[in-house]
Amino acid sequence: MIRLELAGAHTRVHSTLCGACPQGPTGCCASPPGVEWSDIGRIVSLGGAGWLFEQMAAGSLRPGQRGLLVLRVEPRDSDGRALPKRCAFHGREGCTIPPQRRAATCNYYVCDDAFAHGGELRGDPEALAGRRAQDALVDLYGSWDLELAARIRKGWPDGPPWNQDFLDWLGREYERLASRAASTAPVLEAR
Repeated sequence: MIRLELAGAHTRVHSTLCGACPQGPTGCCASPPGVEWSDIGRIVSLGGAGWLFEQMAAGSLRPGQRGLLVLRVEPRDSDGRALPKRCAFHGREGCTIPPQRRAATCNYYVCDDAFAHGGELRGDPEALAGRRAQDALVDLYGSWDLELAARIRKGWPDGPPWNQDFLDWLGREYERLASRAASTAPVLEAR
């Protein structure tokens, strides 16, 4: 089953298959997405700048070419055997990050298997709406990341200063982009 929470750029897509992922116990979290420029702006716009700095200081997030990279860890099972590497934020019950602090991809991405299991091929309305929302969000965040990357390269050719002013700028830019997109992505708005 697919469940959709429409909230504009903060839309979330859920699947019951994720809890029993056929790809393994950590599923998509085995290779987490980066926290891209638009994700950082979204997190900051939702009050998370301090959290980002805390995670960077702890080593769970580190600067990369397109934003922040998420640490992958190799947890141990109860017998002390190493388990497959996964996102540092993946706990026993799944993601330990609240939705407003996650990369947007973590909120909207579900795999093709999940859509098929959720009824997309049978024409289930919620699954079809979930696919449309996911596709719209991929397009939005992808275009925002390209625009932000170009502005960052121009403004900080040697790389951005990872400080409060830079994060505040990303937060404002995200809000500008999200506001501009609100009227062009009706598939993401509650009816």
